[in-house]
Formats: sequence, C-alpha cells, structure tokens
Amino acid sequence: MTSDLPRGPAALAALDPRLPSPLEELRDERFARRGLRLLLKRDDLIHPELPGNKWRKLEPNLAAAASGRHTLFTFGGAYSNHLRATAAAGRLLGLATVGVVRGDELADRPLNPSLARCAADGMRLLFVDRATYRRKAEPEVLARVTARAGLTADDCLVVPEGGSNAAAARGCAGLGHELRGVADVVGVACGTGGTLAGLAAGLAEGQRAIGFPVLKGGFLEAEVERLQTEAFGARRGAWHLDDRFHGGGYAKTTPELTAFADDFTTRHGLPLERLYVAKALHGLTTLAEEGAFARGMTVAAVVTGAPAT
Repeated sequence: MTSDLPRGPAALAALDPRLPSPLEELRDERFARRGLRLLLKRDDLIHPELPGNKWRKLEPNLAAAASGRHTLFTFGGAYSNHLRATAAAGRLLGLATVGVVRGDELADRPLNPSLARCAADGMRLLFVDRATYRRKAEPEVLARVTARAGLTADDCLVVPEGGSNAAAARGCAGLGHELRGVADVVGVACGTGGTLAGLAAGLAEGQRAIGFPVLKGGFLEAEVERLQTEAFGARRGAWHLDDRFHGGGYAKTTPELTAFADDFTTRHGLPLERLYVAKALHGLTTLAEEGAFARGMTVAAVVTGAPAT
C-alpha cells in the first residue's frame, strides 16, 4: 500500500494529538478524608481515533515508518487496544498495517468488535497458534510469520506487542514531563510496561510512580527495567509495582472490581475502562484507604483509555 499523503514529522503533526493531555481534579471522599487530592491525567483524550495513551508509544515508531518503510507489522491479543491504535494510525497516515493475533482458533470465528474495527481500518489480520505467538521475538519465528504476509523484516517496521520498545518508552517520558510539579504520586495500569518505563523516567526528583499490572505472573519489573535500560541507559526514576489488582489476569475482572468501577461511575459520572483503568484506580483508592500516602499529598491516576464502544 502506498500513499500520496505527506510523510515524516509533518504527517504526524497533521493528526493533531491533544498534548499535553487534560488534567482534571476529582473530589473523592475516600481521598479527601485522608487529606489527599486526586487528579486524573486524561490520556484517553489525546486523539479521538487512537485508543487512549497509545499515541505516546506509537508516535516515535510511526515517525520511523512515515520516514521510509510503508508497513507497520505488530502483535496483540483479540481485544488489543494496541492493534486498534496501530490500524487507525495506519489508515490516517496511509501506511499498510499487519496485525498478528494470538490464537489461531479465532481465524474461523466472526471478528469481535475490536478486531472488526482493525479490519475496517485496513489492517490485515494474521492468526497464529499460541506456541508460535510466545516465540514471536525469535528471529526465525518472526521471519516465518512475516513471510506469511508476503513480507520480510526489512520490508516493514516491526513494533512489539503493546507497542512497548525503547522508542515507546522515550515517547512516554513526555507523560512524566507533563506531570512534573503536579503530583507526588502517579499511578498507571501496566500491560507490557512501556508507559510506566517512560512515565517514571520523565518525572522529577521527589515524585514517584506506581504501576498496577493487569497480568499476573510477576515478570513485569524485569521488563520495565529492560525497557528503561534500552531507552535511557539505566533504571530511571522512583517506581514500583503493586501486583494485587490484576483481577485474575488480563481481560479478567472480579465482583469487587466491578463493584468499584460501578460505584466510581456513580460518584463521578465517568465510565471506567475495566481492563486497565479501573484496576489502577482501584489500586490507588485501596492504597489511600490503607494510609499509604501522607496527608497533603496529591495523587494522580493516568486514564489510559476509555470503555470500548
């Protein structure tokens, strides 16, 4: 696929992302009675067609593609916001996109709304078995998968699952920069770790970030450290993970989480995306009620996406 659309930085600027993303203060009695302020960093409002904060991770990768290669080749699960964002960005920039989807059993089923949106935006979907998917970073496996699309690794820009690579971490450092001097603690949900890696690196001294993994397994700390080392040369910023709020794993919820999200919407009129955002806010609220934050502190939650429509 080729296009007469402008390429390079001018093409990305034409997408008109809303940066810095809006910052909103909420009056929540669970924080207020402990002398805390609660802010929402509304990264879900950066761009109307790219879900949530994915712009920050995609922008440096899109810049590389728009300057030369014409195909974005990436990976995700059946409900991946990253796949949706990549497909939308490709359509807007005139770039071909290929999405490798985990689970070959899905190939003969009707597309779910997320994958249907990807297809409508022009993304070619390749379904692979889960064993192959787990080995997708191995050069010989990647070569086989790209060959299925009639491509080689040299023909396309390969973007990892979730968009998390060193370039994405550097892009997400802008989130930390926007929050300098604004909050003492910043909480964010974590899937592949790129947002936390950049956020923590971009915060100022004296600020700290808390990541709330949405997958279980305890692997994420090493992954965030790896991303920071590749992007910045070493571990950066004050950050840690709280692994209590994944709700059983990716795309899973619990009655407690559902009740929390419903109550939050009733209190504040803001529907919460359940796979990421609700878990982060549940974690921050629990920590506030446990007394983890000193009186007078300001706590910010990064709203990384909106509920699917």
